[in-house]
Amino acid sequence: MSLFERYLTLWVFLCIGAGIALGQVVPAPFRLLGRLEVARVNLPVALLIWLMIVPMLLKIDFAALHRVKAHWRGVAVTLFINWGVKPFSMALLGWIFIRHLFAPWLPAAQVDSYIAGLILLAAAPCTAMVFVWSNLSDGEPHFTLSQVALNDLIMVFAFAPIVGLLLGLSSIHVPWATLFLSVVLYIVLPVGFSHAWRERLLTSGGQARLDATLARLGPISLVALLATLILLFAFQGEQILAQPLVIGLLAIPIIIQVYFNSTLAYLLNRWVGSAHSVAAPSALIGASNFFELAVAAAISLFGFQSVAALATVVGVLVEVPVMLSVVRIVTASRGWYERGRRVARRGALATEPIFAANERK
Repeated sequence: MSLFERYLTLWVFLCIGAGIALGQVVPAPFRLLGRLEVARVNLPVALLIWLMIVPMLLKIDFAALHRVKAHWRGVAVTLFINWGVKPFSMALLGWIFIRHLFAPWLPAAQVDSYIAGLILLAAAPCTAMVFVWSNLSDGEPHFTLSQVALNDLIMVFAFAPIVGLLLGLSSIHVPWATLFLSVVLYIVLPVGFSHAWRERLLTSGGQARLDATLARLGPISLVALLATLILLFAFQGEQILAQPLVIGLLAIPIIIQVYFNSTLAYLLNRWVGSAHSVAAPSALIGASNFFELAVAAAISLFGFQSVAALATVVGVLVEVPVMLSVVRIVTASRGWYERGRRVARRGALATEPIFAANERK
């Protein structure tokens, strides 16, 4: 992890301060940028989101999908957590904390938008930073690569239906046309463009050229993220100054869902007998959020000044420190994990002859 990535939370806080200050001191340029929209898509933000997402997707080798079967237990657990648990657990936590426990401290008219932002945050798994988390936890690189490639493929088809379902269940109006436009603009097109660009780089210059391109684009991606945050908080400044407690309240359900999903994925992998080098990145992929996509979708669906967009940005704040703590937990518990895994594997092996005998009958 680079120095810049390691202190991402610090840079995010600095951008929050800069955005709020600039929005109060020189609001006119930000209002002008906010009006540059086509079909509810803000053009400056769309450009910044592409600069964030494309370098991340450029790392994904969809040819690695054939390796999925080599670690099928870990893949099955991760898919279950990412698509069957995480979005729904976040919606439940939003309902418990935002709609009920924290309702006295939040404006009643904004509660639905806060929940919508949390749902968007949890609706897609992280694409880029999981490679960092996997490396720090001594994860199996081929598992991580194939799992991320599979998640990105599923995301093309599953993101909009899951978001639409959960927003509908939360009694939040779903602007379907804008939602599908966001999927095309921020998932389908970047995935297709990145894959084509990757193939061209590999064909013309091999892995060395791809690595050189990724090295050049890495800082651009992070700068685009921080620039987006400055724009966002320039619009959100007045609301934050009026309700400074909001960020802390929103962070609580986000942090809980990270620890809940990572723990569940880790324990399920131990139960099915996955190697620790698979279970560790599985827990991290299962818990992480594609916050860049969430920010873009929230802005498209609800606008720059919406509290839904603010809720997604809180995910950026907690991402690095919380995920680093998960890395430490899965690394420190390796001995405990391996002892339980050996028991699980012995149990699975003991049943295999029985199943084989039944099949022969």
